[in-house]
Amino acid sequence: MKNLNIEELRVTTQIKLADLPTKIEVKPNEKRLKEKLKKIRHELSELQDVMYAHDKYSLLVCLQGMDTAGKDSLIREVFKEINPRGVVVESFKTPTSAELEHDFLWRHYKALPERGKIGVFNRTHYENALVTRVHPEYLLKENIPTILSVEDIPENFWQERMKDMINFENHISKSGTIVLKFFLHLSKEEQRERLMRRLEKNKHNWKFSPGDLEERALWEKYQECYEEILNTTSTEKAPWFVVPADDKELARYIVAKIILTELKKHTDIQNPTLSEEVQENIKKYKKILSDSKE
Repeated sequence: MKNLNIEELRVTTQIKLADLPTKIEVKPNEKRLKEKLKKIRHELSELQDVMYAHDKYSLLVCLQGMDTAGKDSLIREVFKEINPRGVVVESFKTPTSAELEHDFLWRHYKALPERGKIGVFNRTHYENALVTRVHPEYLLKENIPTILSVEDIPENFWQERMKDMINFENHISKSGTIVLKFFLHLSKEEQRERLMRRLEKNKHNWKFSPGDLEERALWEKYQECYEEILNTTSTEKAPWFVVPADDKELARYIVAKIILTELKKHTDIQNPTLSEEVQENIKKYKKILSDSKE
């Protein structure tokens, strides 16, 4: 795909979502695209095996996007060849009563991947500066001492909360967690068509909720909040990538390609070497096993 430069998708300057494409016109044919994704999946699987043996890094993949952006199917298709024990997916929905008894980052912190593993956040800690901002009344459930009503929310509350998220990501990065964040950039018209398909195809009916239409009516507000999140919290240690998402297969390929490219930058991820004692006695160990053959 000669026309695709993944670095152009990284948020490094102030962006406006309305100016960014939700679709890339030039792409390989469907068969070729699936072959390229399959190759990347295989490389990711091998790299995760090495990362597990190296035991120094973990990878956190954060996925955000409007309803129907394709997060679930992307997770399935990008990570399907990785050892099931090597990838853990966390889907963050409405906080439980137990989660609300802690600070807003608690449930995300305890879901972080172990060293050697890949963690995928399907919706992320950024929901705490997105959904609660679009629906500020939800914030009251957090029982923050100084906020007893929506009117009590300070003007700089969301900016401070985003600073907390940056500090959270900086902290885990220092401990060896590689953080990559993806916003699946969907057009409003494509979302309409996908919601319509949910109603027209019986096997997809269960995915539809009248609440989807209520949230769709708030499209502009969500886009405004996402834009501020992307511009405020894309850092060197935890960059955002805005991925055109009107074409699901292409979006999967792009995300997989970025993950592989970013992981390969960590050239110190290598299989550990055997101790001198083991290396010196390999012939002896082979002989022991050979002699024990039944």
